[in-house]
Amino acid sequence: MKLVKSTLIAGLITLLVSFSSYAEKVAIGDPGWTGATAIANLLSAVVTDKMGGEADLVPGNNTAIYQAMDRGKGEIEVHPDIWLPNQEAYTNEYVPKGTVKLSSNPYEGNQGYCVSQDFAKKMNITSIFDLGRPEVVKEMDSDGNGKGEFWIGADGWASANVNQVKLRDYKLYDAGVEPIRAAEAVKNARVLDSIKKGEGYAFYCYKPHAIWGMADVVMLDEPTYDPEKYKMIQPKADPDWYNKSYVASKDALKNIQIGWATSLEAHAPAIVEFFNNFQITADDVSWMAFEVSVNERDPAEVAREWMANNAETVDGWLGL
Repeated sequence: MKLVKSTLIAGLITLLVSFSSYAEKVAIGDPGWTGATAIANLLSAVVTDKMGGEADLVPGNNTAIYQAMDRGKGEIEVHPDIWLPNQEAYTNEYVPKGTVKLSSNPYEGNQGYCVSQDFAKKMNITSIFDLGRPEVVKEMDSDGNGKGEFWIGADGWASANVNQVKLRDYKLYDAGVEPIRAAEAVKNARVLDSIKKGEGYAFYCYKPHAIWGMADVVMLDEPTYDPEKYKMIQPKADPDWYNKSYVASKDALKNIQIGWATSLEAHAPAIVEFFNNFQITADDVSWMAFEVSVNERDPAEVAREWMANNAETVDGWLGL
């Protein structure tokens, strides 16, 4: 009898160990902008709540995330918000190499430059070139240094590099515009503060984003996208990227998707299958970003509320 009991207990222990080791794990990168944070938390919530797996959220800029995926050692295995062609300096290196894969269900994004509706009406601003008028530059100079502040993005953003080149080639620097790099949270606070104080402020903006629910802003006109006037080289590709780039037209509409380390396929095939099926809309991302940025809710809580309200969509991702 003791032998039988011992055998049963040993079998149960083996079963439990096997079950626990079967639970798939993934390390999801968070590059820091609100939409990416929202999607990272949504991916994590699906893995943990619906699949019984484990997910770690790991902060890092684009370079750190792509390099970690390339190494395939499990440090960071997922980029939740790949904007193309903005990040193609990374994808062109690692996707053909076979260390990174992209999802096949992108959603569409649009990016440009914004000011508040009040500022646009006050100064008769409709075009990006209006920001170079002396009276407009003066209104955008909050620190008295004679330069009009213009937020172009955060450190580590490929789009910030594009914006730095584009504003140069739009001749705005010559007109007295000063490019500002800072965290997105700093920009959001500055936008709201400028509106409250009736000050001028210009900033890089994009859809999806919470800003469209946070404040009454308008995207300015730019020259229509022209591939002949859009020659962007990222720092990763060439140390002399700034001097060798030329960007003088609006960006093309973007494809936004997730990417993952191919090494993930060996130890988390079910998670990879979920990633292959994952599809979301720009409106979904804007809603989550608004809840996080404006209502200051926990991103994990927002992700789970979205899951509860879109149960059929989530089940479809999982083949249920």
